[in-house]
Amino acid sequence: MAWALKLPLADEVIESGLVQDFDASLSGIGQELGAGAYSMSDVLALPIFKQEESSLPPENENKILPFQYVLCAATSPAVKLHDETLTYLNQGQSYEIRMLDNRKIGELPEINGKLVKSIFRVVFHDRRLQYTEHQQLEGWRWNRPGDRILDIDIPMSVGIIDPRANPTQLNTVEFLWDPSKRTSVFIQVHCISTEFTMRKHGGEKGVPFRVQIDTFKENENGEYTEHLHSASCQIKVFKPKGADRKQKTDREKMEKRTPHEKEKYQPSYETTILTECSPWPEITYVNNAPSPGFNSSHSSFSIGEGNGSPNHQPEPPPPIADVSHTSELMLVNLLPTSTPQEAQQWLHRNRFSTFSRLFRNFSGADLLKLTREDVIQICGPADGIRLFNALKGRMVRPRLTIYVCQESQQLRDLQQKHEDADAVTSTFFVYHAIYLEELTAVELTEKLAQLFNISSQQISQIYKQGPTGIHVLISDEMIQNFQDESCFVLDTMKAETNDSYHIILK
Repeated sequence: MAWALKLPLADEVIESGLVQDFDASLSGIGQELGAGAYSMSDVLALPIFKQEESSLPPENENKILPFQYVLCAATSPAVKLHDETLTYLNQGQSYEIRMLDNRKIGELPEINGKLVKSIFRVVFHDRRLQYTEHQQLEGWRWNRPGDRILDIDIPMSVGIIDPRANPTQLNTVEFLWDPSKRTSVFIQVHCISTEFTMRKHGGEKGVPFRVQIDTFKENENGEYTEHLHSASCQIKVFKPKGADRKQKTDREKMEKRTPHEKEKYQPSYETTILTECSPWPEITYVNNAPSPGFNSSHSSFSIGEGNGSPNHQPEPPPPIADVSHTSELMLVNLLPTSTPQEAQQWLHRNRFSTFSRLFRNFSGADLLKLTREDVIQICGPADGIRLFNALKGRMVRPRLTIYVCQESQQLRDLQQKHEDADAVTSTFFVYHAIYLEELTAVELTEKLAQLFNISSQQISQIYKQGPTGIHVLISDEMIQNFQDESCFVLDTMKAETNDSYHIILK
């Protein structure tokens, strides 16, 4: 009887041992997947992630999540467990976003072998700034003319087709891609979080942004308007290398916390998984037709694997502004009486179309009142100096100016007789200005030929009359030593051998 009572006790010991072993095996799995001990890209490829749908609530079981986007930048360790991840980026640095096809077999067969369109946006995370987004972006455009908030690093990207950047939407880029092929797009964010803070005295807490990706498929008309999937993540952008310093600071702060406090925070993952979100509301412009003003240099790129489908041919670049006037009209000075419309035409004709939106309400008088410092601050150093010179109508001074007068037979007779000095002094002589840039004998020959309305080949030699009446052959070095605004009387002699002439500068 006593022996029979020991049997259940032994079973309990065996069962408790099995439970402990099983728990230990499970805890080992958790330790292997700890922060910093794996690559997220490798984990995403594990078969276990294909079976995650079984753990979803019943209402999400039939929800299609066809794509997954992975930003290759580490998440911050200073984020609490139930908060959204936060990723730090450096301004202007290229970051990879992997476009992964996450469809199960048989899902969305209509996009097999076809391209889809993805639109990338950098938008505000705070609701307060979302309400004033237009004003915020216009202010940024004014302070950073010619710059963009979001760009694609095309040489580093793989598998993207027909990338586009609309100049009127600085925070948006889009491209086509084939889900069946490897696709990675490298993005650059050029704005920093502190540019949108209320007070900028140093040390302000920068505002968070969101990177949002919306993907569409073609409809029956070949337009990419049917929404497939949207996802986003929260980011903050720092000046170059600032994100690395911020990540290090957060890591050091977490190391100082107690183990109990650390349990309240998420680990820092090597990559950032974009989470599903609602599609961006302003999608009316998304279609297959080219948006006006798209950068033509991006309109026909096909990068990496895959080419465009036969039905999707790159659209021709948009026509540039109408510049039917001649080069002389392009150099006409802007008048103070010019209307804003005429000022816009002048900007287009003089290749300042990039800034026409900034000056859309400026009249000719408004533009002419801008100082050199004003224009440089608005347009940047290179374009600012060019615009200021164009506004003031400044011509480049020639390197050398000389004045020449053709000697006449009447003047020769008067000089030979010396009988009527008053007649000589009262004679009206007309001089012509010749402007030299290259300071060469060839250039002087061409300018004198234009003055005499003859071909430059008809001028055999050019001499300068020296001391005692000698004739010195004109050379490049001699012209370079002419005094500016020197005056010469031109005498011509017939050459002995052909129909050409010798010209003497007296």
